[in-house]
Order: sequence, then C-alpha cells, then structure tokens
Amino acid sequence: MRAGLRDNLEFEGYAVDEAADGPSALAYLRTGRFDLVVLDVMMPGMSGFEVCRTLRAEGDRTPVLLLTARGEEIDRVLGLELGADDYLTKPFSVRELSARIKAILRRSGPAASSPMGPRRIGACTVDFDRMTARRDGTPLDLTHKEFELLRYLADRPGQVVSRDEILERVWGYGEAPTTRTVDNFILRLRKAVEPDPAHPRIILTAHGVGYRLVTPD
Repeated sequence: MRAGLRDNLEFEGYAVDEAADGPSALAYLRTGRFDLVVLDVMMPGMSGFEVCRTLRAEGDRTPVLLLTARGEEIDRVLGLELGADDYLTKPFSVRELSARIKAILRRSGPAASSPMGPRRIGACTVDFDRMTARRDGTPLDLTHKEFELLRYLADRPGQVVSRDEILERVWGYGEAPTTRTVDNFILRLRKAVEPDPAHPRIILTAHGVGYRLVTPD
C-alpha cells in the first residue's frame, strides 16, 4: 500500500519520502522539513498515534493525516486530540486521499490566511502567524488544529459559529469526525484562555448552535 500511495502521489507532482515503521518516520522528520505527514495508525515499532504524540511533544507542527482501519469514534477523536489534522478510514480511494491532502495543504499553506499579528485573547497573548501562545509569560502547548480553531473564532469576534461550520471550515469537511470533537477542542481551548474554564467568559456557548468568541470589557 505504501508503494502504491507513493507512486500515485508522485504522479500528482508531490515529492515523497517513505518510512516502513514509526521510528524511521520520526528519524526522517527530525532531519528535514515536510509539508505534510501521512501516518498509518497500525505501523510496526510505534503506532501512528505514538508518532503523532511524539511530534507534537517535540514542538513539530507539521500537519498530520492519519490512516486508520478503526472506525470507532473514540479512536478518531483520540487521533485528533493528539494533534492530527485529519484522518481517513480504510478502505479509501486514492482520489479521496488526494482531496484530503489538498485540503490540508490549502489550509496550512502560507497563503491560507492573512497576517494577524499578536492578539490578546482572555488570559493569553496569541501570535497566529508564529503559532505561539503565552499565558502570563508562560508558553502554552497548543496543537496546530487548536490554533486553527482559535483563529477561526478570533476572525469572527462576537459572531455565533455553528459546529457544522467549524467542521467544514477548520477540518475541511462536514460529515466527520463529529460535532462532539468540536466540543472537545473548545474545552481544551477554554483551559488555555479562560481565567475560570468552568465559567467561560471568552469562548461562549450558543446552546443548540455553536460558539462565539468575545472580549469582555
């Protein structure tokens, strides 16, 4: 399968490096710069989950697409919460994989959004261009997807954004993972930006619809 994917991606014009297992994949990623990582969850040596977790722990923000034979929601949510940008369940078509790759590269590329500069959001100072965040001077370890979600809300201050819109605009499609995944990511962001996450004042819930970001006076 790896050889087939490599041939198809190279045919589409991508430069591709491949690794047979998790440790080899990490070695590649530590020695070069990549635009995207496609990880099979069921790799020998280290699972795709473990590789993704290690990348994010080391501060590597390269977008990650997980390939998994597991269809359970808990596995999909786990991968996204570990910092993956998208997932694709086997069996899948090369055409679908190509579409997902293009969507991720479009969202993460240099032209994906205009410069914002540092923003004060709740208890945090967030620089979306550099993808750094600090709370009272202490760096926060936000994932690439958490930055994308926070930026999407920050671009629409005071505007109610539905869960379906967030899935479509931030994840790139509307069917999956599930709107529950959006809720999980919102909870994580609240822990970062809210003075009291149990009583949010920055990222508010519009019950039955979605969320909105406000800046309290």
